[in-house]
Amino acid sequence: MVDKNAHYLMCKGGVFYFTRHVPNDLQRHYETPRIVICLKTRNRESAIKASRSMAAKLDDFWLQMRLSHLDVPASDRLVKQQPKEAFTSSAPKLSDALTKYCALKGADKGKLFFTVAERNVGYVIECLGDRPLDAYSSSDAAKFRDWLIDRSLSTSSIKRIFSTIRAVFNLTIQEQGLGCSNAFANTYLPSDERPKRAVISPEDIKRVQKVCLEIADERRLLIALISDTGMRLSEALGLVWGDVVFAHEYSHIDLKPHPWRRLKTSSSERLIPLVGASLEAVKVMHRQCDNSFLFKSYASEDGCNGNSCSATLNMWLKQYVSDAVIHSFRHSFRDRLRNAGVQSEMIDQLGGWSSQSVGQGYGNGYDLSKLHEAIQSIVQYLRE
Repeated sequence: MVDKNAHYLMCKGGVFYFTRHVPNDLQRHYETPRIVICLKTRNRESAIKASRSMAAKLDDFWLQMRLSHLDVPASDRLVKQQPKEAFTSSAPKLSDALTKYCALKGADKGKLFFTVAERNVGYVIECLGDRPLDAYSSSDAAKFRDWLIDRSLSTSSIKRIFSTIRAVFNLTIQEQGLGCSNAFANTYLPSDERPKRAVISPEDIKRVQKVCLEIADERRLLIALISDTGMRLSEALGLVWGDVVFAHEYSHIDLKPHPWRRLKTSSSERLIPLVGASLEAVKVMHRQCDNSFLFKSYASEDGCNGNSCSATLNMWLKQYVSDAVIHSFRHSFRDRLRNAGVQSEMIDQLGGWSSQSVGQGYGNGYDLSKLHEAIQSIVQYLRE
């Protein structure tokens, strides 16, 4: 029920909504004759304050629309072609929102963060133009989605692009207290029906490890290191010798973030025992060591060239396992631990996967001896 005496308020299910009829002379600019916005509050006083602000902004906006109509010749035809761009908006343009997003969110981020943000927002500007945030509609977002699909982008890529766009919108709307909604918030995205990434059988892992240790060059030693640690490629590429601990009962990697290589999540920071092919690979590299970086061809203080490395390793790996890629070792690592009867909580800790429950975040986790024992169990299986 609408309470007209309480500043265009409607209460539904205990939650207040702002609702207002669009003036007859302006209805041609709107898709519906009434505006309804959830105020996300059950408090009447808070709802009244919010509705007053919205009503005032609408009055100002509608006045600008009417003045625009009076001042510009043939403005009715202009408005039909570009209804929202024809009116003055107090919201920042998308390009300005991107600048603010990068300034606030990019303080401790690497170069890739800015490259991805600028590229994804650039797609929107290329498709829809650089408009104020409140000049984009849900139909614009759907048009943008279709535009990406027509460019043959995968569903996962489209979802990542939308994730960036939504984050830029949400931050600016929140920071500047804008009354508009995020036009990209609820856009339907098709499900990703790609097959699961292939895993590598223990027999193929054993065969690839043997070849890698025989060739023993930088790329093959990288594969051997990943094969028995389950590390992500970027994690391994960013290693320096200060991360490798030999002076301990259990040789291990102390994986931590560096300026040249961030970690994916907070749980990615971990201790990884060196056992089997991984330990042998690190020992060979240590004897050949002439640089602070383990993989100097792909990493330096300026960053890690993971894309180039991944393409090269995948091409070589297909000679031995046709349907696998370098990241398949990580999937296989989890399967190998499962099959060895290792508890899921320990598996998450070894692989740096996010905790599945709040309780898993308590304490320091399993000690190094237990982690070593778990990896030793899967390495021993390959040797039997």
